[in-house]
Amino acid sequence: MTPSPRHRYDLLSIALHWLMALAIIGLLGVGLYMVSLPFSMSRLKLYNWHKWAGMTVLALAALRLLWSLRRLAPAAAPGPRWQQVAAHAVHGLLYLFFFAVPLAGWTYSSAAGFPIVWFGLLPLPDLVAPDPALAETLKATHRWLAYGLAAVVAAHVAAALKHQFVDRDRLLARMWPGRGA
Repeated sequence: MTPSPRHRYDLLSIALHWLMALAIIGLLGVGLYMVSLPFSMSRLKLYNWHKWAGMTVLALAALRLLWSLRRLAPAAAPGPRWQQVAAHAVHGLLYLFFFAVPLAGWTYSSAAGFPIVWFGLLPLPDLVAPDPALAETLKATHRWLAYGLAAVVAAHVAAALKHQFVDRDRLLARMWPGRGA
């Protein structure tokens, strides 16, 4: 049975969800990889790509938040109250991290004296003046926020898989492209 339209997310919400999911997973992987590289042109290119993608995620998060404020989400999944509370908490944390991780990275880049030029075309303003001590603090903040995002994403994915394969309530179909999972 395919969920009815009022029980599914709209096409833009679905597209933003999966686009951000792919971007965030890619950013986490590249972030872990690039910090282990020796100083080289490849490392610098990855850092620039990481910054561009991070700023794109920030823009997509803003669009997603604005869109979600205009649209009603489908009804909560059936289940115990604690699961509904946990789902709302995880979604709230996801949105918090969608903004906090790239903003911490942008601020870190500014404090380190490395401006962000989005896709090599649009210079973004520095959020703070260069400050090596602040840069070190923000570097750690960005890293730990990214780890927090990874943990919350893992919880979100685990819950979705539990609903799909254990509960078999077809909850995943609400956010799956096409007619549903």
